[in-house]
Amino acid sequence: MSDPTRPHQPAFTVHLNGSGGTLKGWVVVDSLVDGLAMGGTRMTGAVSEEEVAGLARDMTEKFTLAGLRIGGAKAGIVATDADRDPHTREQTFRTFGRTVKPLLHGGIHLGIDMGVTPADRAVFFDEARYDPRYRLGAPDMPIDWRTYYEPLIDCTGHGVGVAALTALEAAGRTESARVVIQGFGAVGRAVARFLQDRGHTIVAVADVQGTISAPSLPVADLAAITDDFGRIDHTRLPQHVTVTTTPDAWLDVDADLLVLAAQKHALNDDNAHRLRAPLVVEGANIASSAQAREKIAAGGATLVPGVIANIGGAGSAALAVTRKVPFDLPADARKQWVFDWVADRVRVNTRDLLTIAAARAGDPLPELLATRRQELFR
Repeated sequence: MSDPTRPHQPAFTVHLNGSGGTLKGWVVVDSLVDGLAMGGTRMTGAVSEEEVAGLARDMTEKFTLAGLRIGGAKAGIVATDADRDPHTREQTFRTFGRTVKPLLHGGIHLGIDMGVTPADRAVFFDEARYDPRYRLGAPDMPIDWRTYYEPLIDCTGHGVGVAALTALEAAGRTESARVVIQGFGAVGRAVARFLQDRGHTIVAVADVQGTISAPSLPVADLAAITDDFGRIDHTRLPQHVTVTTTPDAWLDVDADLLVLAAQKHALNDDNAHRLRAPLVVEGANIASSAQAREKIAAGGATLVPGVIANIGGAGSAALAVTRKVPFDLPADARKQWVFDWVADRVRVNTRDLLTIAAARAGDPLPELLATRRQELFR
């Protein structure tokens, strides 16, 4: 039994220095279950080993909460200005593929995360000669990875939306909620569509250039002028919207729900006092710092953490890696099965977290994790 007073240590960390090319980064395997672990690959200019380790730990907790027998891992690549050039970017991911090839073939499945696209993943899979369809000791997947995974692009946003609805219902809210979406990448856009389709009003969205607000924002119009990395073309904004470039201006918008769908520690010790929304749902990884969570809890706000809410992408990939998906279903039915599976896990975990929180003081997540861990490994 591990000593709970000692800091958590990952199973192992690999420092990436590049095989046949220039590369700086890390792969952190937080845990192994049945010889397997998985997580996304993040590429930003500021990514650090500490950040990758925290993200890998989050993956372990996500899979534990979801009841999936697979460990958590994460990769991080330090981006350079040169990576904006398409040719250099391809070479970066070819170098990454050659470097992590032994890990991919050894049971460490690496996918996509912030700054990495499905096209980038296809490059490093190809360079590593890695095909998730085949793994020793497991049945073959009858379809290729892109055919399975790419139709599920909105699965994370779907799960985050389910967490938000579940928390709103638990709070007794029956009328339309005013929603702020911080981050308008794939997850932010999917959550915005999900909530708007169910009668809620998006009153603000934020990208790296600022916060766009209005009594009711046209989500489809904004999505149409947003690039793959969540940058909205501010030269083509609809009329009658307000743009604020004050840092973290999304915190100052009157709202019932804040969805954090962008960078690490968007909600932190320095800005948590500005929070107006009584409910926060994390659609991104490590979207709030520990100090921020303490402050908003003390102020009476409720937070649903990302390890519960944003399981969609990771869960759908893990379902395939562990061969839990009913691959014999037609494509549309298979997609619906995955979305329903994610929604069920998110809904149950959100309800149970809020039940624990209502019964006792303090962070309810450790108790819920302990319960799910016993269920998974008994």
